[in-house]
Amino acid sequence: QVQLVESGGGLVQPGGSLRLSCAASGGIFSENIMGWYRQAPGKERELVARISRYGSTNYAASVKGRFTISRDNTRTMVYLQMNSLKPEDTSVYYCNADHRGVIYWGQGTQVTVSS
Repeated sequence: QVQLVESGGGLVQPGGSLRLSCAASGGIFSENIMGWYRQAPGKERELVARISRYGSTNYAASVKGRFTISRDNTRTMVYLQMNSLKPEDTSVYYCNADHRGVIYWGQGTQVTVSS
């Protein structure tokens, strides 16, 4: 069983930055594919960024060049650095773990980009 707890969301002005953190426990963290997803009201949950066991990354086209995903296997943490935020980035952001084919989700953290 893997537990995921997100933090770092909040209200930020357009053009600002936030860093989301996800603390993972249970399982063997270094074996997990970790990701960040987001879901805006009335929309489907979508992939934002993902990082493999070996550190390779992929990003949604809408965030490429602005967001950076990283992981710290020693601290069992995954991060999402979000720069140049736009109002359309407003969503609940969820941490995701793929642990040996089993998917786990955190409870989500709200990010609101507004002036």
